[in-house]
Amino acid sequence: MTTSPANALPDTPCYLNGEFSTLRDARISVLDRGFIFGDGIYEVVPTYAGKLFRFEQHMARLNRSLDELRISNPLTQGQWRDIALKLIADYAITTGAETEKGNQLIYIQVTRGVAMRDHPMLPGLTPTVFIMVNPMKLPSEEQRAKGVACVSAGDFRWEKAHIKSTSLLGAVFSRQISVDAGALETVMFRGDHLSEAAASNVWAVQDGKVMGPPRDHLVLEGIRYGLIEDICRTAGIDFELCRISRAEVLAADELLRSSATKEILPITLLDGQPVGNGQPGPVHARLHAAYQQAKQELST
Repeated sequence: MTTSPANALPDTPCYLNGEFSTLRDARISVLDRGFIFGDGIYEVVPTYAGKLFRFEQHMARLNRSLDELRISNPLTQGQWRDIALKLIADYAITTGAETEKGNQLIYIQVTRGVAMRDHPMLPGLTPTVFIMVNPMKLPSEEQRAKGVACVSAGDFRWEKAHIKSTSLLGAVFSRQISVDAGALETVMFRGDHLSEAAASNVWAVQDGKVMGPPRDHLVLEGIRYGLIEDICRTAGIDFELCRISRAEVLAADELLRSSATKEILPITLLDGQPVGNGQPGPVHARLHAAYQQAKQELST
């Protein structure tokens, strides 16, 4: 007997438009503008032992993205938090997992809402709000100890990368480049300068200084931007946001990628060539240790 895709979905909790449901049962209209146009934004909030990590920063970025799309935030920050915490608790009940021992991802999506298909940003629509919780798989000890391989490509995506948009076909294409090459990620360049990876930010380390692309419309400012800057300030590590040339990337002592799911991970092979000495470097070790300490200090 063939299992249908709907039945293959996990029976885990989610929230849709004011109601708690499951991934198997939740439904949206076929005329939802998120489905028709990708007209919406999303956020992914990591949780450690049931505690939301840098939640306020994620909410600030959600607000920035909504403002860019001229969509009013349908919930207060307190409501977002309450829903997320309930989903974490419900997930533990559904799966039998112990909340204090697990790590999850809260996925939030807001679209403009439902309307007949028409390109303009139609006013007066009720936004569609969807939230789900999934387990978070952290990098393996081998990946942290040895680093990971990446490939590079030109950044062919649009020039509003600062919006965390659900229109992710460009990211799908760029991520597939690394899949086809047997690598973890695709490091992308706009012309001669580093932009970001398919689903993460990229950092170059030279002479002990951590460098990242500027906060502008050409990159999505990951939440780890602020975290890495805070860590560097506290640890006395030089930190700079600037245009980074391809030559500087290729000559870097260390390359790092950062994201909610991979935290801070060393890139030790790029396009088949070793980065630095081909091993994770001392700056990564310091950043990783401080990141783990920040997780331990979570209170809510």
